[in-house]
Amino acid sequence: MQYVVDYYQLNIDLSEGYDMDWQDNPEQAAFRSQVKDVIEKGLPEAYKEKGGDWVQDRKSDDPVIRQRAVDWQGVLADRGWVAPHWPSEYGGAGLSPVEQFIFKQEMTLADAPSVGGQGVSQLGPTLIVHGTDEQKAEHLPKILSGEVNWQQGYSEPGSGSDLASLQTRAVRDGDDYVVNGQKIWTSGAQYADWLYVLTRTDPEAPKHRGISFLLMQMGIPGLSIRPLIDMSGHHHFNETFFEDVRVPASNVVGEVDRGWYVGATLLDFERSNITGAISCRKSIEKLISYVHSDEGSDRHRLGESAGLRHQVADCYIRTEVQFNFSFRIISMQSAGQIPNYEASTSKLFNSELNQNIARTGTQVLGMYAQFWGHDDDDRNTYNDPPNDYAPLDGVFTQNYVRSVPSTIAAGTSEIQRNIIATRGLGLPRG
Repeated sequence: MQYVVDYYQLNIDLSEGYDMDWQDNPEQAAFRSQVKDVIEKGLPEAYKEKGGDWVQDRKSDDPVIRQRAVDWQGVLADRGWVAPHWPSEYGGAGLSPVEQFIFKQEMTLADAPSVGGQGVSQLGPTLIVHGTDEQKAEHLPKILSGEVNWQQGYSEPGSGSDLASLQTRAVRDGDDYVVNGQKIWTSGAQYADWLYVLTRTDPEAPKHRGISFLLMQMGIPGLSIRPLIDMSGHHHFNETFFEDVRVPASNVVGEVDRGWYVGATLLDFERSNITGAISCRKSIEKLISYVHSDEGSDRHRLGESAGLRHQVADCYIRTEVQFNFSFRIISMQSAGQIPNYEASTSKLFNSELNQNIARTGTQVLGMYAQFWGHDDDDRNTYNDPPNDYAPLDGVFTQNYVRSVPSTIAAGTSEIQRNIIATRGLGLPRG
């Protein structure tokens, strides 16, 4: 099935609050065309064929893979599109919210990897708001050049949804802080050059206070990581340990003991989740295309159950609902408003939709979904040769297993529902 891009075009009239118009105005259409052209001409062929992960590729042992990451970074850097949402004075493109939305749409539609990881999406904007001139001068250029990749040290074994209960300690000792403790679920730490970490600097303060935001370089004495292999056999998460790690006091971002508010600023960025909406739509369209193909015509159960056909249709409709949640958020941001419970609604809906599509795919494929398929990740313990019996190389089977944490990561569904109830519906707490 051809993916219809025209369905996702937009124009926003800001005359009264925010209005939603699903057609590009002439300026937006021209920008969309420019983004498509750059992707078509500049995206390395390997990414066009199979997609990819820039964060992993830049650390690959294969020089060809490393070079394609460098080449793609250069294409985006020439236009300031490594950090399209950063102000131009800091090396970004200074794009408007709508232009950022269009840019992310077209990148996702083309399976073009974003560049810069969390350094671009989260830490950079946070430094721009809270960092010193010295911190900005040291770290922002290296994020834009791809020289440094950042990851986040937030969750702890006893502090996930209730992050403010974190116990990793940072004690001032002369010009340094000495850090002791543990983080968990540190995504991508094996590819990181630096971490940004929330630590407790005043254990006597109320739990949302007495927290400081520290920057620390990987490889310094006392800092170690241990891989966590997930249920699909992948190494994505890690445990991170701090044993008398010394961090210069100049690496505190914002005020000491006020790091919770720095962290909250960080979490305000990248909230529309348009990439999730488009990825879900592409997944369900991939399934529909497969069952109508010659290969898939006898490998599905849609002919057995009207209920299953309705389930596929429901997933498709839900992807449109997800798009409109994302569109609402970007409309608000374009009108100068700050999404709150709206972002929680989008996150909650997308997490559960992601799981639902994966589950529906395995049900549609029936017993063929028992085949795992091939996986290019050499850390995957299920890494067998390609299996001719695995529909779509096992993508729905693998997504089914990997989607289990979707309703936990980045804020559990329970937390999102509480936010929607109290801030959106005005219901009392407790």
